[in-house]
Parts: sequence; C-alpha cells; structure tokens
Amino acid sequence: MADIAVRPAQADDYEAVAAFTADTWQRLDGDYIPDVFDEWVASDGPTQRTLVATVEDRPVGLCQGVLLSEDEAWAQGMRVDPEYRGRDIARRLVTGVFEWAADAGATVCRNMVFSWNEAGLGLSRSVGFEPLASFRWLEPTPDADADCGLAVDSTPDAAWRGYRRSDACRRLYGLGLDTDEPWALAELTRERLAAVERPLVVADDDHIRGVSYRVRTTDEETDDGESVSRAEYGVGAWNDAEALSALSAAVARDAAAAGADRTRLLVPETPRHISDAAAVGVAAADAPDFVLERELTRY
Repeated sequence: MADIAVRPAQADDYEAVAAFTADTWQRLDGDYIPDVFDEWVASDGPTQRTLVATVEDRPVGLCQGVLLSEDEAWAQGMRVDPEYRGRDIARRLVTGVFEWAADAGATVCRNMVFSWNEAGLGLSRSVGFEPLASFRWLEPTPDADADCGLAVDSTPDAAWRGYRRSDACRRLYGLGLDTDEPWALAELTRERLAAVERPLVVADDDHIRGVSYRVRTTDEETDDGESVSRAEYGVGAWNDAEALSALSAAVARDAAAAGADRTRLLVPETPRHISDAAAVGVAAADAPDFVLERELTRY
C-alpha cells in the first residue's frame, strides 16, 4: 500500500472529500461534511484544525479538532474512504487531532456518535475514546400560549444553581450544548450560562424545579425544500414529571417568541427522564446519542 500522510486540509481537497463522504449514512439524508468543508478549511486557525489523510496526495480520510475552552477539545467529522478502511487511517487522523489539541493546551477531547452507528462507535473506542454519557433530544412544539403552571425566570445564576444540583448534571458529567460549536457538548460553567441567548428556570415558591437554556436559533431546509427555524436548548434538568411539563411549556413559549418552528432540547438518556417525557406527552427523538472522552495527559 502507498504511504499514508496526514496534513492540514486545503480548499482544493473538497471534491475528493465530498466523493468519499457521499454515502456515509444510509439512515440519514446524506452527510453534512460536503456542506461545511469549505467553511471548516477557511476557519482553521489557533482554535480549530481540520486534517486529511492522503494516499499519493489524494484525501482518503478526514477529522477535525476544535477547542471549546482552554482545556477542552472536540473531535468531529471522522470519516475514512470505504476503499481504505481497516488500514490504520482513522487512528493516524485522530492521533493527529489529539496531538494538536494537547499542544494547544487541552487536557481532554470528546466526541459524539449516534447510538446506532456501530462503525463509528467501534472506531472511537479503537482510537482511545471511552464512553462517558448518553443523551436524547426532546422536541416540544413551539407555542406562544403554552401554560407553564410554574413561575418562569431567566436569571443565569438561578439556572446555574439549578443545573449543578440536578441529577441531569450528574448523568451528563456537567456537560451541555456548547454555545459556539454546533453538535458539540462542553462543560457547562457559570460563565457559559451567562453568555447564552436565554436561560430558562421554572420554580415554585420554594424551589427551582427545572432548568434549560436557549443556545441558538438556526435556519434549516427540510427534505421537501421547506425552510424552517429550529431553537436549540442546551440541557433539560427537572425533578419530576410535573416540572418537565412546566419546563417544556417554558421552552415552547420561548421558542415561539424566538420565531422558531421547531425545537430540540438535550436531556439525559435515563429511564426516568425519557419516561417523564412520555408521561407528559413531550415528543422525543427515536434514539439516543453517545458522548465519549479521551484524556490527553499522554500527549
């Protein structure tokens, strides 16, 4: 086999990368990589590095690393040309991301894999990622008239306190959706909560009952070409089904006020959290996603 090299991605790698990612997942409507590759390459710098593996300078693999904070890195877009799988390319690419992240000051690198993606899970474990947490998306329908039944507050400090004391925090190891990088989870800090679009807290006269925060509102195109807006909420933490009912109503009202057509609320994948959603009639995604982690102390 010809020698494999790993180097920073270049703009003229696009056609080769788009070709070998065209049929990544039959379960989904195509791969997002061709849509973001040009932006990834253009944005590479001190806090982001996109790498390709090449054979005779033809790209046959891809992986990107992003710094989410001074000591947290995120790996994403791990792809290998089907013709070159099983030839150590994934390990070479991810090792390159680990080394870059460690040199940049990160002490941990995480990634996310769909729970049904056995190949992706196997690849992640083979290069040193260890299982950390599992989450699922809930999807409250935006509704300006949703009845919360509890008081709704948007104080960052209250949201921080409520999350840190929740079992959602323990189940998610303190993670929530990152405020800048889509599809990435980072440690939810008081400073991050203060920077989000809007914290959400539901409470009665005595206690905080539920917490979330709106991270962003994005425009998407549906399979039939329709343009829709989706509001993303970085975590859902609540103490019982009644509290989830109030929290999902607060999310529904907030999303409607933001002009969103759809929502996505990240919650822990546990029997209690998912059965609470079923009990109060909040729609949930079909399957969970897994977060894995690799400590970078050896690099």
